[in-house]
Amino acid sequence: MTTPEHPANRESFSARLTAAIRAKGTPACIGLDPKAAALPPALLDSLPAGTTANGSAPGGLSPEVLALLYAQFCREVIDVVAPLVPIVKPQLAYFEALGPHGMTALAETITYAHQKGLLVLADGKRGDIGSTAEAYAAGWLAGPWAADALTVNPYLGLDSIEPFVSRAAAHQAGIFVLVKTSNPGGKDFQDLEANGSTIYHHVAHGVEASAHQTAGDDRYGAVGAVVGATWPEQLVALRQAMPHAWILIPGFGHQGGTAADVAGGFDADGLGALVVSARAVIFAHQRPEMNDSLSPGQWQTAVERACKQMIEQLATETPAGSLRP
Repeated sequence: MTTPEHPANRESFSARLTAAIRAKGTPACIGLDPKAAALPPALLDSLPAGTTANGSAPGGLSPEVLALLYAQFCREVIDVVAPLVPIVKPQLAYFEALGPHGMTALAETITYAHQKGLLVLADGKRGDIGSTAEAYAAGWLAGPWAADALTVNPYLGLDSIEPFVSRAAAHQAGIFVLVKTSNPGGKDFQDLEANGSTIYHHVAHGVEASAHQTAGDDRYGAVGAVVGATWPEQLVALRQAMPHAWILIPGFGHQGGTAADVAGGFDADGLGALVVSARAVIFAHQRPEMNDSLSPGQWQTAVERACKQMIEQLATETPAGSLRP
């Protein structure tokens, strides 16, 4: 388990993120979504002889065995992407589904990513009120999980995110608040009109206020927003509405979002946005164009190819190209 660094000994999350993006020359964020059915066959072949399925976990393997595979898979993905990108985003649900064994694998993954010099964004979309929200914030942003940032669901009201804002500001961490999500059904509630504006615009207004409040000497604050790549027009408007907020942009690649679609999330210096790809990169062995001429044991090379392709697309079609030397 990672030992949290004392907040007085480190820069703000925004400053650390800016430095990491500039150092790697890209805003690419790789999602760690270790789905059992999509793991590389070569990884499954590495199981000890006599390992049996018992149907108690996804993929038919025991939670203990599958958790070991998840931890190994994430380590080997991290080995490939750590020299290339500034940050990774473990999706907590895949680990939680395995119970205690999965949470151990998650802890090992976070620790390993930090050891490799990566920032870690825990994607749990946590949201609650009062002392429960305080407990979530303490655990993920200042406690044993020691993530650099956490995704947060604001739809219990803006007071429900305040404990996360306070904890992030106090401990030099960050949060990303769901504003306009990438799934088609997000519009069912987020696009409803209230008091002359959409719900997601009201959320964006609250995010911007908190981002501005926590920015200090940084351009961007500790509070960011999640806006899907599948809504490029709204992304442009929300970038303008939240000038002090980092924007996390999921939906690139597998969900159909392109580099051109995400361009509106950046400022003129190529900062202000993180673009996420998970399945299109980490399961690149399933993409014929990435797996061409590779043996099953070379699945990491497919990951590297896909990651470099993503980086090149962002550099070519968005302001992120200005980050390159």
